[in-house]
Amino acid sequence: MAYILIVDDDVEVLGTVWRALQREGHEVVLADSVEQARERINRHRPDLIVLDIIMSQEDGLTFCRELRASNDYADIPILFLTAKNSDDEIVEGLDAGGDDYLTKPFELTVLNARVRALLRRMPPQNGQSQSLKVGDLMLDPNTFQVSTPYLQDIQLTTTEYRLLHFLMTTPNRAHGVHDLLDAVWNYPNGTGDPDLVRAHIRNLRAKIEPNSRRPQYIHTIHGVGYMVKS
Repeated sequence: MAYILIVDDDVEVLGTVWRALQREGHEVVLADSVEQARERINRHRPDLIVLDIIMSQEDGLTFCRELRASNDYADIPILFLTAKNSDDEIVEGLDAGGDDYLTKPFELTVLNARVRALLRRMPPQNGQSQSLKVGDLMLDPNTFQVSTPYLQDIQLTTTEYRLLHFLMTTPNRAHGVHDLLDAVWNYPNGTGDPDLVRAHIRNLRAKIEPNSRRPQYIHTIHGVGYMVKS
């Protein structure tokens, strides 16, 4: 069972998502504004946040960026809810640090599947795993931090960590976007949005590369996919 925070100023959406996740056995708390969400998080750190992008007061994008910049909450998985066919919103949400998204209206079975997939990516509570090293790139599985000769202890989100970990455990091998959607996001083969991968690659490069336009760690193999070189 997970502790999940839902943030949306639409009462009907709050109620629908709350009932669906409760039926799955989760403990669910609601917030109808970002201000209320801050209060909820300070009281009890959630395992997952379901966050609407567009709200009448503060928007979900700003709140997501705030969480990603925080030492305490940067690794909480965030599932964005967004208006139907709003590609700009989706890309902006992923660039802000969202782990996945659902467009409204959505099927509750899909919501539950996305939530289960995000929760499976949560770090083990008693990890104590050894760091992973490829070249001069060091990844700590206990803290979700990565270090390079240029930057130390860079905090990653849960999905950023899983993506980089997968690439580092298969160095010098290029993976296509659908392979990564399967391995990292748990999407069935051939499904999922390639923008999820592209946005997270951009975010990782912005964090770890000395020059994200000329990456030296995460390489694009044109026509194939992405890889980490040893």
